[in-house]
Amino acid sequence: MRSRSLLLAAALGLSACAPRLLPGTEIKDTGDARAIAALLESYRQAMERGDARAVLDLAAPDYLDNSGTPDPADDIDRASLAKRLEELSKVSGLQLQLTLRRIEVDGARAHADVFFDQWYKVATAGGAVPRHDSDVHQMLLEKVGGAWKFTSGL
Repeated sequence: MRSRSLLLAAALGLSACAPRLLPGTEIKDTGDARAIAALLESYRQAMERGDARAVLDLAAPDYLDNSGTPDPADDIDRASLAKRLEELSKVSGLQLQLTLRRIEVDGARAHADVFFDQWYKVATAGGAVPRHDSDVHQMLLEKVGGAWKFTSGL
């Protein structure tokens, strides 16, 4: 009986030492991780509302996405991001699910690996066309004025 009590006490002690995680993830719950998760949730909500201005407000002033290529012709800076976000007016019924897979913070810079799963309709001359896209994105972030902002990946 005493050995069971010791085992139970040891197990409880070990579980008390386990790091707290962000809900639904294997990501350590820190202030920065919570702030980045909240930023991603703000992004999700703004996209579902079709609120291009709110999405742009989440981007850093020096936003620059190289689209994963060395060709500067396909780079997206903040101005071209604003133009792309105008296309949200052609989208209806957007439902976006984001699954946070990893967050790495290094001082005032961070990156988050996020699984995107989205359903929406695009207005075309022939009528609304349903679409479904899913992919893993790496979102790059930096602290600007004490708040996390996206620098790439939108």
